[in-house]
Formats: sequence, C-alpha cells, structure tokens
Amino acid sequence: MGALHEGHLSLVRQAAQENTDVFVSIYVNPTQFGMNEDLDSYPKTWDTDVKMLETVDNELASKPGSGRISAIFAPTTKTMYPTLPPSSEIPGKGSFVTITPLGTLLEGASRPVFFRGVATVCMKLFNIVKPDRVYFGQKDVQQTVVIRRMVQDFHIDTRVMIGATKREPDGLAMSLRNVYLGSRRRLVATVLSQALMAAEAQFKSGKRSRGDILWPANDVVDKKAMEQDSLPTEKRARFEVDYISLADPDTLEEVEEVDEEKGAILSGAIKMLPLESPQEGEDCGLGGGGGTVRLIDNIILKPGL
Repeated sequence: MGALHEGHLSLVRQAAQENTDVFVSIYVNPTQFGMNEDLDSYPKTWDTDVKMLETVDNELASKPGSGRISAIFAPTTKTMYPTLPPSSEIPGKGSFVTITPLGTLLEGASRPVFFRGVATVCMKLFNIVKPDRVYFGQKDVQQTVVIRRMVQDFHIDTRVMIGATKREPDGLAMSLRNVYLGSRRRLVATVLSQALMAAEAQFKSGKRSRGDILWPANDVVDKKAMEQDSLPTEKRARFEVDYISLADPDTLEEVEEVDEEKGAILSGAIKMLPLESPQEGEDCGLGGGGGTVRLIDNIILKPGL
C-alpha cells in the first residue's frame, strides 16, 4: 500500500533470490479501511517509493543470478473495482471475498471489514498478475493466515511465501504507522514487542500452558501503563491494549495449551492514544499527534522447541 520501508524491501530482495522477475504492487486499497478509519490521511509517498525500488533494483543488478524488478503495478481504483465504487460499509455493496471465521478474529474483531478488503484485493491482484509466488511479511501474521487459506480454498495457482518481521534496533516492528507516533509515543510503543518477547521467553523455558506463557506479557503492559499514568500529561504517552493472543497457527482460535507438533502464534495489538499536552517544538509525528495509532506485532512459537 505504498509508504515503503525496509520490511517491504526485504520482501523484494527475497523474491529476487527465488524468481527472475519481480512485480511490486502499490495500491492503497479503500476496502481495507472502515468507515471511520484513516484512509484520507494515509501517507502517499509515490516518488519516494519509486526511488527506493530503483535503488534496490540497482543493487540486484550487481548480484549474479539475482532476479530484477520487472514492473511496478500501480492500478487505479477504477481498474481494481470496475463495476461499483468500493464500499467500506457492513455489509456493503459489491463483489467481495470473505474468509470466515479467520477474518473475524483478532484484528477482524476490531476492524470488521479489514480482511474482507484484504482478501478481495489480493484475489484481484492474483488474477491480474498470475504470480508463481507471492510474498508477505510476518508482521501482519493474520493476513498471511487468511491469504494462505484463500489460496488453498479457491485453488489459486500460487505459493504464499512469508518474510521475517523487520524490527528497529529497540525491537519495534517496522510499520508505516510508526511515522504517526512522534518521539514521546515512539518510546512507549516498544511495550508491545517487549511484552511478546517476555511471553516467548516463557515458551522457550519449557512452559506450554496459556497462563504460564501470557502472564509475563500482561505484567509488562500493566507496569508500563501504570508508569505512564503516574507522569504529568506533557511527559506521558498513554495506550490501551486491544488483545494479547496465544492462538492456533492454522485457525487463530485461542489455545489453552500449546501443541508441541504445531506450535502457536503469539500476537498482540495496542492503541497509542492521542498525545496529551503537546509541547512547542516537540516531535509529535505525522498528523501532529492528534490521532490514535494502532500497532500490531507477533512472534511465532515454533514446534519442537
């Protein structure tokens, strides 16, 4: 959806290692946004995106045997939705792909039209391009599960490849939404990755029950929330936890015990609340700190550990 960062570029590089021709699609898909979500304020960075892809393509040109970026596919909305204007309403009018119950859990519970929009636009892209392989980042782990299910259920002739989540040095998962944070909220936003890593440590130490794995994650977010609440308004960055999940990797249903043969998906979402008492000259992020910023992250608990 544009606003490219190193996570996206890592997928381009991965694709070039495994294919001769790489197609990059850039399209801000309106049906992924709910009626009150941030479509209008979504960053539009076409010129910067193209320069980043040109730089990566030049890098690939110097590597023997590497594939190249053959095309950037940037369709218009009329191309992607040729008969009816796209709808973000529930149920909405138009031709949609729905993957349930996967699309109604976790992120889907908070954003009810999101995965309908994701599945629909990906089905269109797959039909137009007919790719041998498609590449998605693990950061949007529920998206990868939904797309894999769609490919399987609709007999789509492509392979879904997953690239590892790219992180900032302090552990924050790379996301285009990070540009909205500003410096104060940016420091606190690492609470999500810290919480998930605390739970992962429990799993690696041999814990398998839900309670044993998740309590450290909840402890991390509770302590950080209390710390922020104790600060004056001009210094704090408050947040709300949407969910901390321990789920089956195929169904995304919550589990009470991790299956040794399947592993599990540890994931979470927080909302960084609007900045309070912004100070003159303070870095408040894109949008001036006035909006809520939703962040997601996950860690795969691999079987056999």
